[in-house]
Amino acid sequence: MPPIPEIRPGQSIELLKELHLLTRDGKLNQDSRRKLKQVHHLFHFIEPLLSELVATDSRLTLADHGAGKSYLGFILYDLFFKARDDGHIYGVETRPELVDRSRQLARRLGFTRMSFLNLCVENAIDSPALPERVDIVTALHACDTATDDAIRFAFEKQAQFIVLVPCCQAEVAAQLRSKKNESFTKTPLSEIWRHPIHTREFGSQLTNALRCLQLEARGYQLTVTELVGWEHSLKNELIIARHTGQARGNAATRLEQILHELNLDELRERFIY
Repeated sequence: MPPIPEIRPGQSIELLKELHLLTRDGKLNQDSRRKLKQVHHLFHFIEPLLSELVATDSRLTLADHGAGKSYLGFILYDLFFKARDDGHIYGVETRPELVDRSRQLARRLGFTRMSFLNLCVENAIDSPALPERVDIVTALHACDTATDDAIRFAFEKQAQFIVLVPCCQAEVAAQLRSKKNESFTKTPLSEIWRHPIHTREFGSQLTNALRCLQLEARGYQLTVTELVGWEHSLKNELIIARHTGQARGNAATRLEQILHELNLDELRERFIY
């Protein structure tokens, strides 16, 4: 069979089949080609971060929150960790059947430096199954407040890098909705979320803007971009945070002001601590 251009040299064909990135006969259909493109595109963003860490510290650790079937963890291990003698990936997932499936697949492939933990993100902070420090924290499509829990985890673990693809940001939108009548009397900005569809869309964008300010206030420098073209996914915003130790001077103040201006003071503990 001739090589498939989308598959990288040395990439595990068995893994790609197990993750349904290849069909059972080792071919690409339209759907699998799209998925493989997304995964490789994300690897393109994360690989330089891994290489940078390896250059300064060989004990590389990565925690993937809301891991699901651990697409990302397995691909990172296969394309980067497998060729090294050290480094460890932790997949954190609340659904025990997915954790068991990932453990079995890792054993079958000989991916010995992968661990899968049946934990919620919040409980992972204090779990002895995870190291005191984690170099990279990822959370891809971790729904609603799970992304915020992953950010808190990263702060606690002194992560050098945080990679987020936020999803289903319902909490802020729900708060905007519940305070809508009250907000009408307080600020003309409430017109931005007066209609239900705008409430949802504005709530999603606002959530990510607040997260960005939160990260900047804690000394992270941000890159905010698209993961892949919008034709592939609507949950497409990619936030990459690099810890520099230099907080943006007005980030915390801006965060406080926005929460107050938009009548969201009740969410202060979510974004400021």
